[in-house]
Amino acid sequence: MSYPQLLTPEEKLADAKKLLSLPRIVVICGSTRFMTEMTEADLRETKAGKIIVKPACDMKSPHKLWSDPVEAEALKARLDDLHRAKIRLADEVLIVGDYIGDSTRAEIAYARSLGKPVRFTHPEVDPDA
Repeated sequence: MSYPQLLTPEEKLADAKKLLSLPRIVVICGSTRFMTEMTEADLRETKAGKIIVKPACDMKSPHKLWSDPVEAEALKARLDDLHRAKIRLADEVLIVGDYIGDSTRAEIAYARSLGKPVRFTHPEVDPDA
């Protein structure tokens, strides 16, 4: 007697997206030095009918929410976890900017390890090109 194969969480998510008729979900990644460019990419992708998720906190800019160094370090870890969750949720990844730092390189590797398509606003910075 054979048993049906259980769906992976990823397969369940893909099925739910289809059942809900959701548009493609794009996560924007890149250095927060490119926040202006990320906003522009958000506008273009939204105009193309996609759901966009992207970083919301630029911890390089002063703000009272991360003014305490100890709290800022804990927040950074939580934001990194949150961004990896955005990558898992997304159907594809858009890397914004003409510079790839360590954090963005790790996001690219993570997305590719999950089989997510990765696009670049500046394809020449693709570390695997």
